[in-house]
Amino acid sequence: QWTGTTFVTSTSKFGLTSGSSAQLADSTTPFTSGYINTLYGKATSAQYADLAERYESDAGYLPGTVVKIGGEKEITQTTDADDTDVFGVISDNPAYLLNAGLARTKLALPVALEGRVPVKVIGPVKKGDRLVSSSTPGTAKASNKPNTLAIIGRALQSSDEEGIRTIEVVVGVR
Repeated sequence: QWTGTTFVTSTSKFGLTSGSSAQLADSTTPFTSGYINTLYGKATSAQYADLAERYESDAGYLPGTVVKIGGEKEITQTTDADDTDVFGVISDNPAYLLNAGLARTKLALPVALEGRVPVKVIGPVKKGDRLVSSSTPGTAKASNKPNTLAIIGRALQSSDEEGIRTIEVVVGVR
C-alpha cells in the first residue's frame, strides 16, 4: 500500500516513485535506475572488505597503488622505500566509501584506509609479513624490522616472485 511517497509491503517487493508512477522490483525484476534522497537502513554484510575515502590525486592511479599525502593535490604515489608518510592504497571496490560526493573523476580516487584490499607489491612476500613502501613508485615490499609509521598492512598471501604483482593485504593493521 502507498502511504505518502513510501510503498509499504510485506512481500519481497519494494517501491520507488518516479514522478507520479511507481516501479516495483524483486529478485527477478530489479530496478534499473532510481534516486533516493536519504535512505535509512541497517547493513548486515558487505560484498567488499575495505573502508575507503575519496581524495584528489595528482594522477589517475590504478587500484593497488600505494599512496601518501602530498603531490600537487591531496595524494600522490609513494616513491621512497620505508616512507613514513604512507597513507593508504587505491581501492577498486570499497565496502564503505567516505566522502563519496567528491567529484567522481579519474582524479578523485578511493583510498583504502582499513580492511582487505589488493596491493601492488615487489619482491618476495610471506603471508603475515608487514609491508612498507618500496623505492619502486606505488608499490609495497616486505620488511623484517619496519618503522611502525611506515607499515601499510599485513600480507594475506605468499609469493616468491621478484617482479611487481598484486596480492591481498589487510591495510591499516600493524
